[in-house]
Amino acid sequence: MRIRPAEPADAAAIAEIWRLGWLDAHLGNVPDALAEARIEAGFTDRAERRARGDDDAARTLVAEVAGAVAGFVMVVGDEVEQVYVAAEHRGRGVAGPLLAAAEDAVRAEDHRQAWLAVVAGNTPARRFYERQGWTDTGPFDHHAPGGFVVPAHRYVRDLTQPARQDAG
Repeated sequence: MRIRPAEPADAAAIAEIWRLGWLDAHLGNVPDALAEARIEAGFTDRAERRARGDDDAARTLVAEVAGAVAGFVMVVGDEVEQVYVAAEHRGRGVAGPLLAAAEDAVRAEDHRQAWLAVVAGNTPARRFYERQGWTDTGPFDHHAPGGFVVPAHRYVRDLTQPARQDAG
């Protein structure tokens, strides 16, 4: 496996992993109206913009396995904004190194702490982040694009501590 910056050619794979992973993690855990608003074209458009580097504030990294994108992470400032792994690669050691690369990206911007939001009902993700040394600081209302309010938990990671890379 290799972690590298995303390239425009990765956009379609990123969009598909993102769309399917978002559905897995969010259906039943977010307002129905938000799920209905998340259409395939939206994932494609956002993935293309991020892979091209159109958003200067964002950084997208991909995990490549056998020449194919197996997962990705997006970092904006001190926020680990998106972390998704293709279903066929989950539990095979892709997520841990991706998350560690995201932590390194946040650290490189001179932040001492990183944060991310996890929908309250996504128990597998919450367990994963805790195994990686992230701390649940409690529930909050995450404001998703489109004016949607999503019950989530804010996780933080003290970047002055060494990274952990459990399988994921």
